[in-house]
Amino acid sequence: MPLLTSTFESPIGGINLIADGSILLAANLSTLKAAKDSLHSDYDDFKFESVKKIPVITDLLKDYFDGDISAINGIKVSQPGAAFSQAAWKAMRKVRGVISYSELADRAGSPAAVRAAGSACAKNAIVLVVPCHRIVKTGGNLGNYAYGLNKKEWLLRHEGAF
Repeated sequence: MPLLTSTFESPIGGINLIADGSILLAANLSTLKAAKDSLHSDYDDFKFESVKKIPVITDLLKDYFDGDISAINGIKVSQPGAAFSQAAWKAMRKVRGVISYSELADRAGSPAAVRAAGSACAKNAIVLVVPCHRIVKTGGNLGNYAYGLNKKEWLLRHEGAF
């Protein structure tokens, strides 16, 4: 079965999606090529099929942008990464509001791994659904966001985080 690709048009721009059935493997705000490059090597021999909508995923993203912030929690995800990154991404999916990189490190099981928490955010290949935008610097400064702080701020305002 081919991997499904689609671009979801959102208020912050086109979100490139790649899914294996109903499991989201990649989501970014840059290019489909970058999304494909983020996939695990297990998918190297897969074909891609471009579709208008990816079942379940597209509908839940629409619900999110229509105001049901919790809708993205229903999207199943899978991405490659080391054990700490996996723990950090799992912890990110439980964040409501915003937390600091330090708090993310703690929730991921390694309180001293603040830099690794930042690295997990930077390596996150499933933006929005694995909500790295909810992680900020200690003191509340937004920190960084690969797609621009204006998009991070928009998402946080949309979610009512500030």
